[in-house]
Amino acid sequence: MNPKEWAEKIIEGDVRAASRLMRDIDDRMPWVSDVMKELYPHTGRAYIIGVTGSPGVGKSTLVDSLIEVFRKKGHSIGVVVIDPTSPFTGGAILGDRIRMQRHSTDSGVFIRSLATRGSMGGLSRSTSDILRVMDAMGKDIILLETVGVGQDEVDVVNTAHTSMIIMIPGLGDDIQAIKAGILEIGDIFVINKCEREGAERMEREIMMMLELGAKRKDGWVPKIVKTEAIKGKGIKELVEAIEEHRTFREDPEHKRKFLQKALRIELLNNLKDQISNRVLEVIGHEEGLTQAVNEIIDGKKDLYTKSEEILKQLLC
Repeated sequence: MNPKEWAEKIIEGDVRAASRLMRDIDDRMPWVSDVMKELYPHTGRAYIIGVTGSPGVGKSTLVDSLIEVFRKKGHSIGVVVIDPTSPFTGGAILGDRIRMQRHSTDSGVFIRSLATRGSMGGLSRSTSDILRVMDAMGKDIILLETVGVGQDEVDVVNTAHTSMIIMIPGLGDDIQAIKAGILEIGDIFVINKCEREGAERMEREIMMMLELGAKRKDGWVPKIVKTEAIKGKGIKELVEAIEEHRTFREDPEHKRKFLQKALRIELLNNLKDQISNRVLEVIGHEEGLTQAVNEIIDGKKDLYTKSEEILKQLLC
């Protein structure tokens, strides 16, 4: 099939075509960019909800509960789960996806796992394109669950329209868990497993830190919601908080500022990838890269001179 035919199948909701394209996006196959060009005009309609937090806080259970509520509201749902990378295969360890198996027979839910493949910040390099494919498929809401990496997990704020920080009481120093970085990206703070001792104290501490911290430039005041996801407790209130933030986010001025920031980052990342690929082509891929590294090791060239030489080759 040509790129236009691939795109048409995906726009029609063809799961097999979408799955194949997502796999090749993740494997960074050259042909996918032509399909993405065809899909791009059909994107921008889905609402993306980021779910982030440390390992063990119940992100997947919460996502599972949200799927159920949104499906009852009639929404078509996409789920992207960023999993740790297997040290043996380089693929995703599918622990989070297993927890959502009860939705696997629902044609209105499409779940995709991605491996981090060494990326920092909680997301995979392929995440934005995978989200676009789901958007083009007609998914109304896409839930993006990041891998648990603690305070460095801030990429989600540049991707999701609403970012939720999931926390639980009793993980040691609660203040440590909400330091700068995580505190600054949260649109909604979710205290999951709220029946545990210390939930009320954690809520007070978050409120205090939000009050003492700098006010957000966009004017949004983050919400705090307590849940017991495994029992479905607090999920209704969480959905209400998400919908309130969505109304706020979809104000034309706020929406444009979000898109400016998100697309600026994505454009720069895309340019870096294309330049890196072009450099490898110019120097002869892995063989040329190995030769360049050996020249540096053998003292024939220093790192900076070799880099300049390669860039001159690229610009010629």
